Amino acid sequence: MAGVMFLNRAYTPEYGLDLAGGTTVTLRPVTPNGTAPTEESLDLAVGIIRNRVNGSGISDAEVAKSGDNIVISVPGVGQEEVVKLVGTTAELRFRQVMAVAAGAPQPPGQMPTQAPTPSGSPSSTAPAKGDKSPAPSASPAAEQGAKTPEPTATAAASPSGSPAGRALSAALLNPSPEATPSATGKQETTGKQESGKKGEKAEASPSAKPGDPSPQPSSPADNPLADVDTTGIDPAVLKQFEALDCSKNKGQGAQDDPNKQYAGCSQDGSAKYVLDKAAVTGSAIASANAGVDQTTGEWLVQLAFKGQGPDQWSKVTTTAFNSQPPRNQVAMVLDGVIISAPVIQEPITGGRAQISGNFNQVTANELAGQLKFGALPLKFEKSSIDEVSSTLGADQLRGGMIAGGIGLALVVIYSMLYYRGLGVVSVLSLATASILTYQAVVILGAFAGFRLSLPHIIGLIVSIGITADSFIVYFERIRDEMKEGRRSLRTAVEVAWVRARRTILIADAVMFIAAVVLYFLAVGGVAGFAFAMGLTTLIDIVVVFLFTKPFVTLLARLKFFAKGHKLSGLDAERMSSTTVTGAKTVPQEA
Repeated sequence: MAGVMFLNRAYTPEYGLDLAGGTTVTLRPVTPNGTAPTEESLDLAVGIIRNRVNGSGISDAEVAKSGDNIVISVPGVGQEEVVKLVGTTAELRFRQVMAVAAGAPQPPGQMPTQAPTPSGSPSSTAPAKGDKSPAPSASPAAEQGAKTPEPTATAAASPSGSPAGRALSAALLNPSPEATPSATGKQETTGKQESGKKGEKAEASPSAKPGDPSPQPSSPADNPLADVDTTGIDPAVLKQFEALDCSKNKGQGAQDDPNKQYAGCSQDGSAKYVLDKAAVTGSAIASANAGVDQTTGEWLVQLAFKGQGPDQWSKVTTTAFNSQPPRNQVAMVLDGVIISAPVIQEPITGGRAQISGNFNQVTANELAGQLKFGALPLKFEKSSIDEVSSTLGADQLRGGMIAGGIGLALVVIYSMLYYRGLGVVSVLSLATASILTYQAVVILGAFAGFRLSLPHIIGLIVSIGITADSFIVYFERIRDEMKEGRRSLRTAVEVAWVRARRTILIADAVMFIAAVVLYFLAVGGVAGFAFAMGLTTLIDIVVVFLFTKPFVTLLARLKFFAKGHKLSGLDAERMSSTTVTGAKTVPQEA
């Protein structure tokens, strides 16, 4: 770990807000009618802002609710950057897909493959009528009086179905001609009317014909745009698309201009897209609800548009339907990230639509929430902006270090007085554990964004006692073996280790489980305390197994300890025990 520190020139830990200072911004939500925002909308706003802050590379930022307000605390960042970061609100936009490719660059020499899809993969062959299809697709919702899926909270998740006349999915990628799912069938006369006329035939998106431009999204590494149709794409956006690497940055928090084309990533980073100008904005959504289709049992999301939304949605879905893959998809962009890109299987009119695919209850409700609140984002006004000084934190850090030093000194004094020569093992083991802990904190700060705060320091100080306890258990087991008088020091060290090892592991396992449970159930400072406890518990096991025990084994070979010198801690006076006959036993030389 020391080598990693020096190679990356990381010598000091990163400090959190309470130690390094930073900025705290309090946002007050403003609703259209002046009423208090719902808990659901606030929770979603907190999640969006947290993703935006964390996605920008700022670590240890805290985003939390305080009544109806949202408080953002960011360490080590100037006021202007924080205000810019959280001062804008996310809005949902619907954009036609122009091109799609794999999210990460393909290794040199690798054959082209289909871009991954976040929500499912298409079948390798075109599904027959009624086959299951896992990827999302959009289709008209039922007209009034038709059988519609009703939301339910208890229905089990099931794969999506594709009944006759229903739009089938072609996945969130540009499939090859052989892999394009398609289906043709008459609509059910008792089901929903998908084209406006009862019994009218509806065809799904056409498959690519031989000789057409290959819709394969990914391409050889030497020319990533070889198989991408660049017609109508802004050259500047195309350049951004070519350079975009979703494995490094998904663009969370980016503010996409609705009047310009946009290059962005899917939520899981598996695919990247070029999207046309925004055709519909989130403000045109009247409602979005998750439900279960009573006929197929599949989870889906139902949308209803308002105002100009029905006409805009009808226009973009008609354009997409008449386009070749992947331009037959309409992407939904929230906060710069494509949350879904269903295939449009037919023009959707009437202002109502539904999205079906490989959804379960959780994913369907999540998408419905993103659509609902992305459509009507909460607007905030900055109630207060405060700069947190590091002066108070520096004083607290100094006090914590003094307390830790005093605790460590007391343990060293106790070990030397009680265990004498063996106390050297305790001191060196504690020093080793301290060095490893410091290195772990520095490396985590450099590579994982970990920032040391006061709760972490408290956890590290408390762990001194935990580490010392492991040594005490081992030393006492050695003494017990020596008091029996039938074992040499070398033998006692090995036998005692077998017995003490189990006790040490059980004790550390209990402590680690407690730290994990506390970390996941707590928030803020308490979670930081639990993290420090869990980290030092793991380090304690490493030190005891890889340093303490081997070091004691080496000391057992020295005559100073083997003959029981009075300063060794294993002298005859300390190790003697009176047997039934009254005879005394002394340590045997190894």
